[in-house]
Amino acid sequence: MKRQQIPAQGEAHNSLLERMAAFRTGDADYAGGRTWSMVYYAGDAHHDFLKKAHNLYMAGNALNPIAFKSLKRMESEVVQMTAGMLNGPATTVGTMTLGGTESLLLAVKTYRDRARVRRPWIRTPNMVVPETIHVAFDKAAHYFGVKMRKAPVDDNGQVNVRAMKSLVNRNTIFMAASAPQYPHGAVDPIDELAAYAQKKKLPFHVDACFGGFILPWLQKLGVEMPRWDFAVPGVTSISADMHKYGYAAKGASVVMYRDMSYLRHQFFAATNWSGGIYISPSLPGTRPGGCIAAAWAAMMAMGESGYMALAEQAWEAATKLREGVNAIDGLEVLGLPHSTIVTYAATGAAGDKVDIYAVADQLQEKGWAVDRQQSPPSVHCSVNAANLPVLDDYLADLREAVAHVRAHPELASEGEAAVYGLMAKVPIRGLVKREVIKVMETMYAPDAGEVDLTQPAEGDKTAELMQKYGEPIFEMVDRLSRLRERARNVLRFR
Repeated sequence: MKRQQIPAQGEAHNSLLERMAAFRTGDADYAGGRTWSMVYYAGDAHHDFLKKAHNLYMAGNALNPIAFKSLKRMESEVVQMTAGMLNGPATTVGTMTLGGTESLLLAVKTYRDRARVRRPWIRTPNMVVPETIHVAFDKAAHYFGVKMRKAPVDDNGQVNVRAMKSLVNRNTIFMAASAPQYPHGAVDPIDELAAYAQKKKLPFHVDACFGGFILPWLQKLGVEMPRWDFAVPGVTSISADMHKYGYAAKGASVVMYRDMSYLRHQFFAATNWSGGIYISPSLPGTRPGGCIAAAWAAMMAMGESGYMALAEQAWEAATKLREGVNAIDGLEVLGLPHSTIVTYAATGAAGDKVDIYAVADQLQEKGWAVDRQQSPPSVHCSVNAANLPVLDDYLADLREAVAHVRAHPELASEGEAAVYGLMAKVPIRGLVKREVIKVMETMYAPDAGEVDLTQPAEGDKTAELMQKYGEPIFEMVDRLSRLRERARNVLRFR
């Protein structure tokens, strides 16, 4: 292996920029509407405008709001504009973050530290959440030592309210739910849950990282969904990503609290460091100024009319996609039409179902970026306005993919379909976790290259078990796991 070295002599700027542009050849085509997540594109003019706004403050550092007053002003105005959009009271406060994961990490950290002050006898704090809550809560639980108690969801993807209530105990420090939950796009019954949290004197967080900057406009367009924002009295905090439907540059999110009595627990302060007194409002030390500036610029440039227009186009695309998918024999849309998330799965008798992962492979070969999900196996689409012009092409390719997989069922055992199908079936999740970490080790090794998911890594235990025992061993373990969970639920609700 030859290690990459810093060049002895610097390369000309124009030459480097040309090379960097060439690197993008194999990247997903978000501008052409062929992605269904990751990038929320509002057109070339807006994109170019954001680059200029970002570059104006590229060197700024919001770690020190006294030195960079302009950044503090823009951050404050972003928070207050977002709070107004989400029906926050005049006391609403918050900070910007670098993304939804940081916003959710901070909410968990805030409520953990608040509980340490108000309920210091708790040694094993827990949070009560739906099983569909964003995985960033799992990461926060791992980082901050807060256990997760997960409630099941119904067939539409909404959490079971009774189950959520039953999980609250003396060690619960807060509750949370989604608007919408990411896997299927359904908004949880926030009203009932937040009222219960308020009764129990618990904080309640709404994860609106995906929906925060699209649901308000959809509601104005007449889309029906449960109440979910600060208009619900028991809601104490909300997270909302600006780099999604706020059409800001990556990475920009907002985490807001009903008043300062919550936010104060988010801050970190150290007063005995030899380098001086240190205090920061969020997780990073250095806070990139460009992200804050571009977020402020996006809101000011879009205005309500701009957001409404794009939301209307995104909703039109999502509606057209739902109708188109449901019209394809063998497919069905999951969840509820509360948002611009459209998730679909295979339907029909077990032996007649098309393999949805094989369908995903076919779409990928046609140049579409595809997000695969499990439990159940499905394809996830975060629909935005950029997808509307190519919706007919996507549906045509999807129909063709389904027909091709139905005619060639052996495709379920080939390509990435085999990998995703295997991983979804293995109930021994610790084994799957170990194999996924091996993939990451390969990607981040000194001689890292592109990872081929269709080729098992050396020593892949999951593949070895499947080859040795076949699917029945995993199906048996899965049945035992479901029986055990059913027994737990019977005991819980007695």
